[in-house]
Amino acid sequence: MFTVLKPHRWKLGVLLLAANLGLLVYLAFGDIKPVSEWVWLDIVGEGGSALLALVWLALVMKSRPAGRVTNYLMLGLSCIFFSWWIDSLDEFIHLPDTLTWDHWLESGPMPVGMILLTIGIYHWHREQLAISSQMEKRERLFREHRLFDKLTPLGSADHLKRELDASLVESQSQQQPLSLLALDLDSFASINQAFGHAEGDAVLQAISHLLLLNLRRQDLLCRLAGDRFVVLLPNTGENQARLVAQELQQAVHGLAHKTRQHGERVQLSASTAVVMAMNESTEVLLKRLNMALARSKQTLSKIA
Repeated sequence: MFTVLKPHRWKLGVLLLAANLGLLVYLAFGDIKPVSEWVWLDIVGEGGSALLALVWLALVMKSRPAGRVTNYLMLGLSCIFFSWWIDSLDEFIHLPDTLTWDHWLESGPMPVGMILLTIGIYHWHREQLAISSQMEKRERLFREHRLFDKLTPLGSADHLKRELDASLVESQSQQQPLSLLALDLDSFASINQAFGHAEGDAVLQAISHLLLLNLRRQDLLCRLAGDRFVVLLPNTGENQARLVAQELQQAVHGLAHKTRQHGERVQLSASTAVVMAMNESTEVLLKRLNMALARSKQTLSKIA
């Protein structure tokens, strides 16, 4: 549980501070109502809504990795919780009628929270579309008796070569750039040695889903071999592909994966390489990509 909360400590700290400040301000300027003046229906409705917002917030933290979409969802729910929390304080504390700032505290955060939550849900929807698109590709591969990776929901090396053949022809005919991106997990063998191959397989499955969430619908992610992944990036130049590679590296580094047996956090990192297709065959392009990745890993080892 503490591992889940760790990436969001500062957000939860700010929310806790804001909620307590709101309570202190009400106590400083108002008077506590006697129990006879409590309206239980309002208390249950407003207090229950605030409690539900906290439950939603906990579910978001537990079910999603840290990232931009999670931040939108958390900030939106935090604003909604704060608005309901302040609204529920009215049921216990009476403020003088001359004060007007309490209306801003009650109503102001709510539309902001709804906007942030809507943005988060929109991007979450796009993530699910990307995953569904990849799953549709896998189902199509199965129907057409093509090969796909048995461990992850990704295409295999043979499928990558077939798709790359077609993409090279299309790229040349339409005069559009085509790039390849390779991502290789660093020190993956140590995970298998320390926790076993079953845990290593779980890491590969988690990484494959994470990469899918950070790619566009038109991109094709395949598992080339072992802990190496290759992304086919249509209509993408080399500079843009390098930005994608940097985003994927950051996503892998930020993944908070815990081992199932020991509950230990596995710190992950990855090396990447990018090449843009020229007038060359699939075999030559893949060979050039592998050489670029080898140089990248060699440079990283020298730095380390």
